[in-house]
Amino acid sequence: MMDEGIQKYIVRSDISLAQAMQIIDVNAGGVLFLVDEEGRLQYSLTDGDMRRFLLAGGQMTAPSSKAANPCPLYARSVEKAAQRRDGKHYTAIPIVDEQGVVIDIYLGENRDEAIHAALDVPVVINAGGRGTRLEPFTKVLPKPLIPVGDLPIIEIIMQQYQSYSCNDFHVIVNYKRDLIKAYFADNDRHYDIAWYDEYIPLGTGGGLSLLRGKIDTTFFFSNCDNLLLANYERILEFHRKNSNVITMVCACKNFSIPYGVVEMGINGKIDRIKEKPMLSFLINTGIYVVEPDVLQDIADGVAIGFPDIVEQQRQKGNKVAVFPVSESEWLDMGQLSELEKMRTRLYGE
Repeated sequence: MMDEGIQKYIVRSDISLAQAMQIIDVNAGGVLFLVDEEGRLQYSLTDGDMRRFLLAGGQMTAPSSKAANPCPLYARSVEKAAQRRDGKHYTAIPIVDEQGVVIDIYLGENRDEAIHAALDVPVVINAGGRGTRLEPFTKVLPKPLIPVGDLPIIEIIMQQYQSYSCNDFHVIVNYKRDLIKAYFADNDRHYDIAWYDEYIPLGTGGGLSLLRGKIDTTFFFSNCDNLLLANYERILEFHRKNSNVITMVCACKNFSIPYGVVEMGINGKIDRIKEKPMLSFLINTGIYVVEPDVLQDIADGVAIGFPDIVEQQRQKGNKVAVFPVSESEWLDMGQLSELEKMRTRLYGE
């Protein structure tokens, strides 16, 4: 039982989905319990509920109750909550009184680390860029070797995939490629890496032409400055279930405008005033699931961004889709201002 921090899991049911997502990101439990004005339990809302709502065409501005479960699991005592949670995958169970008011949240005891499914899918990492946004560091080291804590970012990314038994790595290199190869040649962990030398800059997608005929199965494709903490098994399942040729992982990013925003009509008439509105967008994380047939359409030696490849596949009538994740599940170190945030998130210092 955990008494502190109960309010991190309880919110009013009239908040927007964007607001709910921000709160879930903070509590790190992946769930919220929506209550009425009297504190009575009405709904439960998980990150999975929100994802299904968005994939069905829902908007981040919608009331969170639209995406929520109207029949949430609850208990009347700690003992009952423990029984219901035992052997199940519930993150938290609300405890309510006779009036249905939430009086506590049962989070379980000695929670073990989740064991990831063995996906055994190849991983392609684009590590060829110059990393100009990280200068002056990248004047000395290539971006993939910029350390985040004790390890360079590319190795942290690889270890995340390895936690899903994805050990077959294909790395596209260009800028300071010899330093990157030398680092792994001396690495005691002995990663299984196939190297692809890009001799002219080919953008975020053109280097994939080097892998034509080398991969004949579905693969993950990632830039080397993005770390994904979402559930890779769910992403791959979504990709395959929907027969996508490309699934783009996008993070739900919220931006608060610190001013009152005025909508003006004819002759200066004020149509509407929004005080400090929140804007929500889906941001491309630079992480994808890709079918090998896509490689056949990438021209040799032609620079192209992978988003342009996505658009080409869409124009051909092939299925491309978005898998949304929360803002907290995506870490980007592409800019100096974000590098320290990533280190703090990973190491808690």
